[in-house]
Amino acid sequence: MNWFENLNPVIQALIATIFTWAVTALGALIVCFFKEMNKKLLDTVLGFSAGVMIAASFWSLLSPALELSNELGYIEWVLPALGFGIGGLFVLLSDKFLDRTLRNKRHISDKSSLKRSILLISAITIHNIPEGMSIGVAFGGIASGIPGMTLVGAIMLAIGIGIQNFPEGAAVSLPLRSEGYSRFKSFMLGQASALVEPISAIIGVILVLSIRSILPFMLAFASGAMIIVVARELLPESVRENKNLATLGLITGFLLMMILDVALG
Repeated sequence: MNWFENLNPVIQALIATIFTWAVTALGALIVCFFKEMNKKLLDTVLGFSAGVMIAASFWSLLSPALELSNELGYIEWVLPALGFGIGGLFVLLSDKFLDRTLRNKRHISDKSSLKRSILLISAITIHNIPEGMSIGVAFGGIASGIPGMTLVGAIMLAIGIGIQNFPEGAAVSLPLRSEGYSRFKSFMLGQASALVEPISAIIGVILVLSIRSILPFMLAFASGAMIIVVARELLPESVRENKNLATLGLITGFLLMMILDVALG
């Protein structure tokens, strides 16, 4: 752990998001062996990831944003509230814009499975942007000495995002395979959906290290984006068929993140 702690925060964030991309690729690789994933296991994993990300959005992002805003002499809640709201709106508007764009493509029927597959790929790619930025902001915030931000919290955030990336990789590659794409092409498109994470993580680190005055906004922006991703993508999908398993997974993920971030941080 010492060698990782002594690395430049840009390298730390890059390594963390290479991990999240690799887990996505591993999930996409399922297309080479199976036609579908076990639904009970998938829902439990999605619930667990949601719990980790909800806890991380507060302890690793929003709470430090509030503390730093106060430390910088601002009204404590203004920038964090603004950042959180805009982060959530970014995800909502991105999804809406994407859906409208696809609806305008006349050759793609609104009810077709191909349309749903394209929408899923694009939606996952879009929401991977704030996820990658969240990781970058977390590691950059540690280097900037932001109160309440810890290496354990940043690592757990990356692990939580990585875990939920596994079913995302499969969720992209399996529908493509059912549309007639080859296993190789389905896998390549599945793993490519997470390539934006390392790029957005580096951007997040650079912004955090360069402009300390907007850090409360950036931290809260990442938090708001993550909460909306959980609310729109992870929870609705996980509770559709296996509500109890998803709930147990969420509680476990939240408690694990809380204990590690607070007790070990």
